[in-house]
Amino acid sequence: MSGPLDGIRVLDATINVLGPLAGQILGDMGADVIKIEAPEGDPMRYSGAARNPGMASLFMNTNRNKRSVVLDLKRPAALEALLRLVETADVFIHSMRPQTAERLGISYQALSARNPRIVYACGPGYRSDGPNRNRPAFDDVIQGESGLAAMMGRNTGEPRYVPMVIADKLCGHVLASAIGMALFHRERSGKGQEVAVPMLETMLSFNLVEHLWTNFFEGERENLGYSRIFSPHRRPYATRDGHICMLAVSDDQWQRLFAVIGRPDLARDERFAELKARTRNINVLYAILAEEIKNKTTAEWQELLDAADLPNGAVNEFRDMAENPYLRTTNFFHRYEHPSESAMVTTAIPVQFGNTPGSIRLPPPRLGEHTKTVLRDIGYSDTDIEQVMNAQAVGSP
Repeated sequence: MSGPLDGIRVLDATINVLGPLAGQILGDMGADVIKIEAPEGDPMRYSGAARNPGMASLFMNTNRNKRSVVLDLKRPAALEALLRLVETADVFIHSMRPQTAERLGISYQALSARNPRIVYACGPGYRSDGPNRNRPAFDDVIQGESGLAAMMGRNTGEPRYVPMVIADKLCGHVLASAIGMALFHRERSGKGQEVAVPMLETMLSFNLVEHLWTNFFEGERENLGYSRIFSPHRRPYATRDGHICMLAVSDDQWQRLFAVIGRPDLARDERFAELKARTRNINVLYAILAEEIKNKTTAEWQELLDAADLPNGAVNEFRDMAENPYLRTTNFFHRYEHPSESAMVTTAIPVQFGNTPGSIRLPPPRLGEHTKTVLRDIGYSDTDIEQVMNAQAVGSP
C-alpha cells in the first residue's frame, strides 16, 4: 500500500454520493476503507448503466479502494460486529440524520465510548445545533437553499440547477479534507473528535467567496453578487469554427490581450485602463471581445494567446476527452479489469504527493464481498460468522 493515509482504517457507512466520495478519496490516499452496507446495499448500486445488478455506474465511480461488508444494524449481532470493528478503526463516516444514528446506537457518544481515538464524521444537510438538524436534504434542495439555483436564474431568467450534483461532490471533498485535519490533530493530542460538514452552510460559504462582494458591506443587498460573473457576455467566445475560453485579470494581462486582438487602443480607453473601471464596464468590454474573437479560428487564437502567455482553452466535449492529447499524456483515464464487470475505466487520482503518492488498489466491491474476511480479521470464527449470517445479521454475495 502507499499514500499519506497508509495504515489508517476507515469505516464508511455512507450512501449516495457525498459520503462515498469522501471515503473514496481517503481510500485513494492509502486508507483501508471498509464500506458498511445494509443488506439491500447502497442505493447508488442501482443508479446508472450496469452490466450486472448492484454494480451501476454511479456506484462504481465513488467506491473504488473499498471493501464491502454487509451489516444489518437493526439486529443486535450486526451492531456488535460494527462496534468491534470500531475498536480497530481510526475513522467512522456515516450519512444518517442525527436521530437515526442515535436510534441505531451509533452516535458519537456510543462509538467514542468503544474507541476514544475515533474520528467520527458526517455530512448532514444542516448544523446539529440548529432547528433543521433532523431535516432531510439532497443536492437539489441544497442548490436551492444556498442560492445557487437563483444565481443560475440571474443568467437564464428563472432558477436552474447546475447540471451536476455539485453540493454532494464539493461537500464530499470538504468532508475528506476535514477528516484529514482531525486525524492530524489526533496525532498531536491523542484524542478523536466529532466532525460535521453541513451541506447548506458549506455551500453558502462556497457560493459567497466572490458573491459576498462589496454590496453587502454597503447595504445594497439587492445587488449582492460579483458583477463580472453575472455579465450576460461572460461565456465562451464564439470563434470562426468553435468556441474558446480565456480570461485576463491584471492590467498587464489586459494590455497584452488588447494587443493580441488588434485593439491596443483599448488600453488607453479610460473605461478599460484599470481594474475598477473595467469592473464597472465589464459588459461593454466582454461584448467588444466577443466581436473580435469571431474573426479567427480557435486554433489561430490559441496560438496567439499562447505566444502572449495568456490563459486560454478550447471548449471540450466529454465525448472527446478520451482522445485529448494532454489527458492521454498524463494517463488521466485509468483502465482496469474488474473481476465481475470486465473491462472498466475510471479517473486517475488527480492529487500528487512527491513521497507518498495515492494509488488505485481495489476495484469497486460487490455487495458484501468482504464480509467474511473482515469479520475473521477482528476475531470472528467461521462458526461465529455462520451463526450471525444465519440470523440474517450480516451477509455476503
